[in-house]
Amino acid sequence: MTEQVILEATPLNAVDRCDRCGAQAYVRAVLLNGGELLFCGHHGKEYASGLKAVAKEIQDQTDRLVESPAN
Repeated sequence: MTEQVILEATPLNAVDRCDRCGAQAYVRAVLLNGGELLFCGHHGKEYASGLKAVAKEIQDQTDRLVESPAN
């Protein structure tokens, strides 16, 4: 019998760092080969077109960079 494990996408946090520059990661690219790459907002945008060709899924959490109004 084959078991299938389904992992839910977990939000990126301060520990997750950009693979290019080391800044906090806000973009996760889950690759077709099973690996993943993490990028800051800047590098996520810079490599977006190339990632689309090799990624199964791209999780973009850059909306977290926008400040919400104070209550």
